[in-house]
Amino acid sequence: MTPGAQIDHLVVAAATLDEGVAWCEATLGVAPGPGGQHPLMGTHNRLLGLGGERIPRCYLEIIAIDPAAVPARARHQRRWFDLDDPVLEAALAKDGPRLVHWVARVPDARAAVHALASEPMHVDRGQVLAASRDTPQGRLSWEITVRDDGQRLFYGALPTLIEWGAMHPADHFAPSGLSLLALTATHPRPEALRSALSAIGAQDLVTVEAGAPNFAARLMTPKGPVTLESQGL
Repeated sequence: MTPGAQIDHLVVAAATLDEGVAWCEATLGVAPGPGGQHPLMGTHNRLLGLGGERIPRCYLEIIAIDPAAVPARARHQRRWFDLDDPVLEAALAKDGPRLVHWVARVPDARAAVHALASEPMHVDRGQVLAASRDTPQGRLSWEITVRDDGQRLFYGALPTLIEWGAMHPADHFAPSGLSLLALTATHPRPEALRSALSAIGAQDLVTVEAGAPNFAARLMTPKGPVTLESQGL
C-alpha cells in the first residue's frame, strides 16, 4: 500500500463547457471560476474550490471536449475520463452534465501505479503522463495517470492518480461557499474496489458498499446539501 492518497478533485463531465457552467449555477448555486485548455487531450475546463479545514486543496472540475482543439495524443489513444466513450457521450447529450469520476493526489504517481499493478487484481491504471498549462499565477505542472483506452475503471469509483508540481490550482481559488462532505460508491464487486483503493492508500476516502454501480459526492452548497451521482456511467 502506498501512503498519503488524498482527495484532489471531482470530475463533472459535460457535452459542452457552456452546458457545464449552466449546470453548476443551477445545481450548486454558484458560477465556476476560470480553468484552461489541455492541448494533449483536446479538452477544456472550469474549476471551483471545494476545500475547507476537513479536505484542503480540493476542487470541482467541469470538463468537456473542446470542439476547436485537436488532441496532441496519437489517434489510437482516447481522451481521459472516458470522454470519448459513446455511451457516456450519449448520456451527457441527453441528460446533461453529471459527476463521472474523482482524482486522488498522491506523493508518487509511479509508485501508486506499481502498487495497483501488484495487487491481486493487477489493475492497470495507465501511463503516468506529464502535463502543464499556464495560469495568471504561473505554470501549473502535474503528472497524471491515463490509460490508452481512456477508461476510468470501476465505473469511475477508482480514482485517476495525480502528482502535482510546486503549485496546486486550489492555492489561488476564491471562497466558493462549497465544501465536500463525503464520497460513497456502490459496486457489484465491492471487495475488489476496496482492495484497489487500499493499494493506493485511499481506503478511508470513499465508503464502498455492494450494489448497482454508482459513485456519489455529497456537497454543502449555498442551496443546502446536494448529492451528485454518476448513476452507473
